[in-house]
Amino acid sequence: MPNRISSHAIGLFVANKPGVLNRITLVFSRRGYNIDSLVVSPAGNPDFSHMNIIASGDNETLEQIIKQLNKLVDVVHATDYSTLEKVEKELALIKVKCNPANRVDIMQVGHAFKGEVVDLSDTTITIQVTGPSRKIDGIKKMFEPHGIIEIIRTGKVLMAIGEELTAFAGGTTKKLPESVRSGSAGM
Repeated sequence: MPNRISSHAIGLFVANKPGVLNRITLVFSRRGYNIDSLVVSPAGNPDFSHMNIIASGDNETLEQIIKQLNKLVDVVHATDYSTLEKVEKELALIKVKCNPANRVDIMQVGHAFKGEVVDLSDTTITIQVTGPSRKIDGIKKMFEPHGIIEIIRTGKVLMAIGEELTAFAGGTTKKLPESVRSGSAGM
């Protein structure tokens, strides 16, 4: 039975150093794994960053990628969050064509999706919406008949639920830096 292609949410806790992102993306490209979105954000300690990668590929290759990522010197921990409980959100800015006749309709759709008007002109309206990817896809579909001029999406950000720290969800086999073990990493 062939391996099925699926989407995976991968969380990394990495040293905040030049070249780290390049080394991480090379692990994916060498294995022919497509990165669908990538979000990097600072951790509580400026020496570290969180990365969230959404990638598509087969499960067997993903296991190898996670092992290779965890071997990189500057990667403190890499985890596949696909099966772990997590909070997942995305932000989108959607610029839609509008005129006085359809402006109220567009604003009502935005309101139904708990969106916020962040810009308004005579011919356009820009709505900010946050939530799971399916919510972003839904509002996009609703705006398509009006004419989407532009859409910018952040990609998914994710966090482990409960008391588990996102950077170390699922456990770790690496020795953590002292600044993280002692709690001075701002976590």
